[in-house]
Amino acid sequence: MGSRFQKFGKRFEAHFRRWTRSMAAQAQQYLQGLMQASRKNMERMEEVVPECEYQSLHHFLSTSDWNARAVLDQVAVEADRHLGGAEDSCLLLDESAFEKKGKKSVGVARQWSGRLGKVDNCQVAVFAALAQGSSATLIDTRLYLPKEWVQDRKRCEAAGIPASEVILKSKAELAIEMVVQAHQNGVRFAYVGIDGGYGKDPAFLRWLADHGEVFVAEVHKDQQIYLEDPAPCVPQNQARGGRKPTRLEAQSVGERVDAWARSQPPERWRRVVVRPGSKGELRVEALHDLVWLWNGSEPEARCWHLTVTREIGSPETLKYTLSNAPAETSVERLVRMQRQRFWIERSFEDGKSESGLGDDYQVRGWRAWHHHMALIMMAMLFMLEEKLLHQQSHPLLSCSDIEVVLAHFLPRRDVTLEEVVRQLEARHEARRRAIESAYRRQQLADAEGDAE
Repeated sequence: MGSRFQKFGKRFEAHFRRWTRSMAAQAQQYLQGLMQASRKNMERMEEVVPECEYQSLHHFLSTSDWNARAVLDQVAVEADRHLGGAEDSCLLLDESAFEKKGKKSVGVARQWSGRLGKVDNCQVAVFAALAQGSSATLIDTRLYLPKEWVQDRKRCEAAGIPASEVILKSKAELAIEMVVQAHQNGVRFAYVGIDGGYGKDPAFLRWLADHGEVFVAEVHKDQQIYLEDPAPCVPQNQARGGRKPTRLEAQSVGERVDAWARSQPPERWRRVVVRPGSKGELRVEALHDLVWLWNGSEPEARCWHLTVTREIGSPETLKYTLSNAPAETSVERLVRMQRQRFWIERSFEDGKSESGLGDDYQVRGWRAWHHHMALIMMAMLFMLEEKLLHQQSHPLLSCSDIEVVLAHFLPRRDVTLEEVVRQLEARHEARRRAIESAYRRQQLADAEGDAE
């Protein structure tokens, strides 16, 4: 596996070697650090990767002008080679938040963190994963810039955000950019899967439908549907005098999806086997119907699938999904398409626990953030390839297993007692300086307070 890891890095070498020969070596070192370091930051990488040096890694990540977009595009192309083009290949879109302290990390703000389930100080990015069956890997990302950042040009300049990127974009607009980018890269997927945070945006769903994308979108329980075509039209003015009506009105009454689900008789629920799992088959019960959606302005309503699922033994845990798949699509396929979103969540878990996608990374600027994410997706692609390579002989191989194996085969710096002691002393020295710095700041603040 160690030799395959070295060869894997060479497939991307052209993106780094075009600048300097040493940059290609630094890319390999950073990638190796993502696999070996206990915490995925440059200080810990320096301790485990031979010939690795903190300052050179920092320069490589924050200053070097290599193209993260080109690396991500190659990741997408190579992921498609493994996962694209099948009936169940799908592009999954979702966001993830990263807790951060202070105000200098690019895009950081007090905003909703789905990971924490509350508003907190964090960065938020939208991600795309390519999945097929039980295999998936992240292939693209966009960092979300809150309004307070877009309105503060000096703050954006300090973080190195290109002027062309200082634009207020919704998360749905960032998701659209990644759908377009995936097609430009030739990524082959049968449908797009999104969660309720994006499914609640009717403009986003209509963009997907109007651009020929089949989607499976979770929606919230208050989603309005029509059981009959609302046939929107402008009513005739029956009152004498007054203004002539100009606004379209629905000709049937809408209702919420949760109210519709509650009104269905028990015999309408159908049991569906989604997939095998570690605790037996994942089975759900499902409701299905064709319903109409109307946004209040379009001349015609959209007729889409509504699928409601609940896990057996948990009747109150419902998922509501809309899809514009062909009308003849079976309930079983709609349910399995809905449940594929699990794999982007799994990709986030693997990325954060094994590949540096968590909160450990020590970067603040725009360029460094995108460089770091591109290298993470390279690491995740390598892990995908290893799992596929050993699918028959070791079907339960995990990303954690791969890190354990690499720890054995890849060279390490911290293998002698002298090196371990040296690193321990270096850590203590760094802590001592940090403590002294904190005391100096405190004393300075006290002195300024006394002066007032």
